[in-house]
Amino acid sequence: MIEQGSDEWKRLRLGRATASRMADICATTKTGWGASRANYAAQLIAERLTGVVAESYTNAAMEWGTATEAEARSAYSFFQGVTVETVDFVPHPAIDMSGASPDGLVGVDGLVEIKCPSTATQIDTLLRGKIPEKYILQMTWQMACTGRRWCDFVSFDPRMPENLRLFVTRIERDDVLVLDLEDKVREFLAEVHAKTVTLQEMAA
Repeated sequence: MIEQGSDEWKRLRLGRATASRMADICATTKTGWGASRANYAAQLIAERLTGVVAESYTNAAMEWGTATEAEARSAYSFFQGVTVETVDFVPHPAIDMSGASPDGLVGVDGLVEIKCPSTATQIDTLLRGKIPEKYILQMTWQMACTGRRWCDFVSFDPRMPENLRLFVTRIERDDVLVLDLEDKVREFLAEVHAKTVTLQEMAA
């Protein structure tokens, strides 16, 4: 299996619509689609034209999350009494050039999505007990790609007291939302493809 975050893994996802960017694909304003949707489309078009993975921005918080993910996965596995199988990239079964990279497969029907946030975000998550919509969209697309029925959202911060380090809540598959996302992704990818072809013809 290819390690998530590696250069080879990034090449697997090149030019493809992925779960972590569902919120961008769905972004709207009062007058139409949002700027983040256009920016993501431009990224995929450039990747398809050049064959080069777009450089991604990283900061200390993101590096912390990457470094802490394995510990979070172990904590979730232990306290939930489950085995987590890691996976690199799962293509959508019916929509070409799209897919997802879940943080783990759980049992026959489940997934896990792991976040290792700042302590301030962990405290807010514990007090609110809710998941931001962008993560619900991400997990729903993961379920659409894998056929799984639920996804556990995990927020983990080892800097907190032991009984406040791990937050877990389960999102059940919403088939109506799955169909809506599939429609939006098809429309988005059709636009990306059309613009890519036009630019290829201009460059020829």
